[in-house]
Amino acid sequence: MSQNSTYRAAFSLVTALFFMWGFLTVLNDILVPHFKAIFDLSYARVMLIQFTFFMAYTLLSVPVGRIVGRIGYQSAMVLGLCVAGCGALLFLPAASATSYYLFLAALFVLAAGMTVLQVSCNPYVTVLGPPATASSRLNLAQAFNSLGTAIAPWLGGLLILTDSPPTPGDLRSLTPDALAAYRLAEASTVKAPYLFFAAILFSLAVVMWRVKLPVLTNIEGGGADAVENGQVVRSAWRVRHLMLGAAGIFLYCGAEVSIGSFLVNFFHQPEIGGLSEQAGARYVTYYWTGAMLGRFLGAFLLRRLPAGRLLAVYALIASALVWLCILSTGAVAMWAIISVGFFNSIMFPCIFSLAIDGLGRLTSQGAGILFTAALGPALIPVAQGALADRIGIHSAFILPALCYLYVVYYGLRGCRH
Repeated sequence: MSQNSTYRAAFSLVTALFFMWGFLTVLNDILVPHFKAIFDLSYARVMLIQFTFFMAYTLLSVPVGRIVGRIGYQSAMVLGLCVAGCGALLFLPAASATSYYLFLAALFVLAAGMTVLQVSCNPYVTVLGPPATASSRLNLAQAFNSLGTAIAPWLGGLLILTDSPPTPGDLRSLTPDALAAYRLAEASTVKAPYLFFAAILFSLAVVMWRVKLPVLTNIEGGGADAVENGQVVRSAWRVRHLMLGAAGIFLYCGAEVSIGSFLVNFFHQPEIGGLSEQAGARYVTYYWTGAMLGRFLGAFLLRRLPAGRLLAVYALIASALVWLCILSTGAVAMWAIISVGFFNSIMFPCIFSLAIDGLGRLTSQGAGILFTAALGPALIPVAQGALADRIGIHSAFILPALCYLYVVYYGLRGCRH
């Protein structure tokens, strides 16, 4: 088999992992309204779901980058799938105990596995072919990630959400025994889905363990030294365009996750759509489907246009759409915020590939630093939740609108070496 054929086969297999972690990550958008209703939580407190999930990325990305450098990328993918499978299984005892904090612990373990997959798969894909097409290749892989994110809200809404959840007043009128029975019944709706997801994750781990992926020497301890301002750099922390890219990942990912987390509750508002949770979940699918379609188009555009400039244009349009949502109501506000998903599409692969460009043997360390920036999706949804509790869910979208403006800067100036 030729090298190109081997690379294509490896790329096809790794894209399945992109799909799986995209699906499981966005399923959190369904857990947010579900747990908010079950446990009668404020917006800020229910966003601990995203805080816990993405805090795992923040705490573990740098040590995981070192582990990946030692055990290799394929072994790391197997490890990540096994850890994620264990996290999915932990949803079963959490549901039986009807404990919000046990659910958060299960999400942390699940996210730990996702962290290993992200740190290993993203840099692996960027070097699985010519450097000139790294952004396009990663964008195509991320398109399959977006296919998972597009399916998750629709399927999760059908399996987990109820069409007419009780109001906080209804819950407070129940007797303690009736309230406990209600919470147990609603919490148990996650058991079958997450048991199924665990089986898929462990099955993928077996497949990844059995196949033979190409070992790429330019990320497996080899490659050239990174150069910054004409000097050889021994630590990725001293590379300017990498660190500015980490800030871009922090703000972009925080904005994207925060918007998705609030959509079901936002569409439920009378002045916006007055939709039930299940109906709102279907509209969340449009948000993530836009990202999927945008990535397929982006894979084409990035072969012809500079990644930095295209990134800046998309980020500027995304910010403008969020401002339009804030200043309007009804269908205009709904479709403006849904349309942001399309323009989110190329941001992660562009920022990531621009940030690790030229790192050489520092690539795995640089990838770990970039995934440490997942602190953004941990903190920004909580901050937006606190804003929503004070100024309303509609006006709180001002936070992601500002985040996108930094991405415009990074695309135009910050990504330069």
